Amino acid sequence: MRPASMTVPEGICCDPGFRGLICVSFGKTDSLTADYHTGGQRRHVIHFDGANTDTLSYLRSTIELACVGVRLVLIGPMADIKAAAAVAAECGLADDEVTLVSDGSEHRTVFCAHCRTVTKTVEPTGSELECQGCTTVLSISNHFSRRIAAYLGYAAHAEEAA
Repeated sequence: MRPASMTVPEGICCDPGFRGLICVSFGKTDSLTADYHTGGQRRHVIHFDGANTDTLSYLRSTIELACVGVRLVLIGPMADIKAAAAVAAECGLADDEVTLVSDGSEHRTVFCAHCRTVTKTVEPTGSELECQGCTTVLSISNHFSRRIAAYLGYAAHAEEAA
């Protein structure tokens, strides 16, 4: 995956084998998809308010129907674009076929190792938060799972004597 800032990466559509572009934006970033030129190849633009089960399912079906050589550009909050990137990886897209463009928001997703609930937060790694599933106080680790698109959260004070 090519991470990028809010500016358009150069040469995204000039790769050998390029067969089209899927631009997916989340939140308030839908106007940024106009900056991607395809050199005459197909272009599919999708906008979602956020990444959830329904939107990711729609994205999965769009990717599965795409031809070999398609490139995927994901624009929006990091939590949303990483969830979409996980779907792209499950569908077989290689890292160099996916470009992530973050809107700079600090939202992150934390996976509870105890109850497997996902909690959204703006807290940085190394801090603590309460799990929305089991109410355990979690420490947000630096470990990020690309497969589940979330940071690992584990019991913050598990090593302390009871």
